[in-house]
Amino acid sequence: MRESSQYPSVHRAFGGGPVADVLMWKRWGASVALLVGSTSTWYLFERGGYNLLTFIANVLLLLVVILFFWAKSASLLNRPLPPLPDLTVSDETVTKAADVAREWINKVLLVARKIAVGGNLKLLIQVASGLWMISYIGSFFNFLTLLYIGVLLSLSMPILYEMYQDQIDSNLLLAYNVARAQYRKLDQTVLRRISGAMSKEKKTQ
Repeated sequence: MRESSQYPSVHRAFGGGPVADVLMWKRWGASVALLVGSTSTWYLFERGGYNLLTFIANVLLLLVVILFFWAKSASLLNRPLPPLPDLTVSDETVTKAADVAREWINKVLLVARKIAVGGNLKLLIQVASGLWMISYIGSFFNFLTLLYIGVLLSLSMPILYEMYQDQIDSNLLLAYNVARAQYRKLDQTVLRRISGAMSKEKKTQ
């Protein structure tokens, strides 16, 4: 595995923070907890037949009951109360979340404007192909299974890429060149057919 001065390059690409530590297995405890938790959740809902709303309600009910009896016993036995954090959302957190959401919404609206107003045919084909692929994949899996697969890929692909970066890069470059050539051929064919249909329509008028 190729290392930088402290962490691999993939670690820096993910921001170099706690999330990158978990994805690159620098924090084994957190990584294992994420893997076990996601696997348990997927198994409960997919194989155990649990309902998400019922599960959340039961967990919250159990938590509230435990905290209630803990607080009552603490007052009777002169013990410390449950160590609950300050359950408030700061203005800074809300502002950051709103900024991120606004940035993504503006990107989506910009793409929609380029398609609807600008008449960008290539962008329309790209968006339609992407949405069709998502719809096709979604027909085989439900949302929870896709989310679980995403967690598994997030915990495995970065570390594998770091281990075999040279081989993967060369193969990806070859696949990209082939896909780009095929896309250009398809794009030119579609554009020729559309332009031919438009010219025929003008002649008939």
